[in-house]
Amino acid sequence: MRNPHPLPLSSRSFRSLATLTLGLALTAATLAASPTVDTVQGRRVESLTAGPAAGSPVIVFENGARMTLDTWSRVIQQLGPEATALAHNRAGYGQSEAVDGARTGEAVVEELRALLAAKQLKPPYILVGHSLGGLYMQWFARRYPQEVQGLVLVDAVYPRITKKPEDFPWYARVGKRMLMPRAVSDEVDHIHATGEAILAMPAFDDSRVVQLFNVPKGKTAVGVSFGMFDESPETRAFVKQLYPRARKHVVDSDHQVQTDKPELVAAAIREAMAFLPQARLPVTDK
Repeated sequence: MRNPHPLPLSSRSFRSLATLTLGLALTAATLAASPTVDTVQGRRVESLTAGPAAGSPVIVFENGARMTLDTWSRVIQQLGPEATALAHNRAGYGQSEAVDGARTGEAVVEELRALLAAKQLKPPYILVGHSLGGLYMQWFARRYPQEVQGLVLVDAVYPRITKKPEDFPWYARVGKRMLMPRAVSDEVDHIHATGEAILAMPAFDDSRVVQLFNVPKGKTAVGVSFGMFDESPETRAFVKQLYPRARKHVVDSDHQVQTDKPELVAAAIREAMAFLPQARLPVTDK
């Protein structure tokens, strides 16, 4: 899912940090890991865990629409033994079994938390979400802030960018069902509702947020919306003010920053790893 609203913000020190990240990664020992398929809550879930068994914090990756866990492999490789990493495929992706029911942010996050529990990966977490996965990680951070040390949004989707499905033009509604896999189409139907649910929850501490926006070759990238995105100036302004204290970086990359420039994503994760852990609060269940 392409985010049509990159924000023209930058950081002077980010490039040097990315260079250091790459240099460290090239000399670090890389821990080999392969995806596994486990039964979690009665369904098959494909995931990959890498890094030291007792690594803290745990880096948790969430894919964009249509994307699978292998898109994070170069980022995980660069992190090496510095932290434990978990990448996974949502229901209906890769070898993960599809499920019935609305594909809301709540459903996605609760399935992810069940996987983390099954893998015995405890907080604090650094949540890393690309595109639509970034929207889901915003839901996670707001609902369970006591579990989250930092939030890294990689060219993410934000609340109110996507219209309600009933407001999609007819060609987008038809094309979505004909061209998108069922799992992706079902997720798209609930993007707007997930965004509104995020906004209804208390705000996450945005000093713990790192945002990456891609602007290929120094030009503002708008992307193709097929009429599903709200590209109004009001929505752009709304998105821009969501995380005023976040560390914001514009990167020269395509939308798949984690595969095109993995060293930049690894550098952003290291920024979040440097945040001091929050005071430990009781984990709140529903």
